[in-house]
Amino acid sequence: MGRVLRETPNPPLSSSAEGATTSSTSVMKTLNGSHHFKITGYSQSKGTGVGKYIASDMFMVGGYLWAVYFYPDGKSPEDNAAYVSLFIALASEGTDVRALFELTLLDQSGKERHKVHSHFGRTLESGPYTLKYRGSMWGYKRFFRRTLLEQSDYLKNDCLSVHCSVGVVKSHTEGPKFYSIAVPPSRIGHHFGQLLKTGKGTDVSFEVDGEVFYAHKLVLAARSPVFRAQLFGPMKEQKQSR
Repeated sequence: MGRVLRETPNPPLSSSAEGATTSSTSVMKTLNGSHHFKITGYSQSKGTGVGKYIASDMFMVGGYLWAVYFYPDGKSPEDNAAYVSLFIALASEGTDVRALFELTLLDQSGKERHKVHSHFGRTLESGPYTLKYRGSMWGYKRFFRRTLLEQSDYLKNDCLSVHCSVGVVKSHTEGPKFYSIAVPPSRIGHHFGQLLKTGKGTDVSFEVDGEVFYAHKLVLAARSPVFRAQLFGPMKEQKQSR
């Protein structure tokens, strides 16, 4: 009786696989930090020159280094040293760093009439400020007219006190999570050897010179076309028909 081999077609893809609906979420968060910068000997800093600044120590917010720059004679020549300038600068490598800023000159009289320039309150109006590269700054060239500053309660004992706040805006996208499973290196030879050694699952035996060897039909058939024919092919049918 002849054999008829039929190939089983691959099952069709389910409708859920063909037209699956996926989703993701963009998450925005602000990493906040602050720094207090005290400037002593203000009167001695005057006359250093337009564009020359006094820098705070660097501080870390949102994975970036920042510094406060105070210009006692102003930042721009066109102001003719009539104003002091105050800026926050990106002090580490970075590209298109988006952040919110606030600079506060503290009232040292105890009246808490601080001079505040804040970017935090304008988030819906203009969004975070973008610093393009290291050395980019946010602040005010005309932060305070110098003659008024020197007559105010912000200057006490020849000292100024500045509070700086930085909020670094970061975003990431959350979607379906895919997990990978580490596949160990193949030890198939060792495993087959263990099967032979333990004798588990053996289904055929050979007697050679009075010694019996146990084996597995599938392994023999996979390794030898002769055994494949004897155990599963025409030679098996011939033996069974005798």
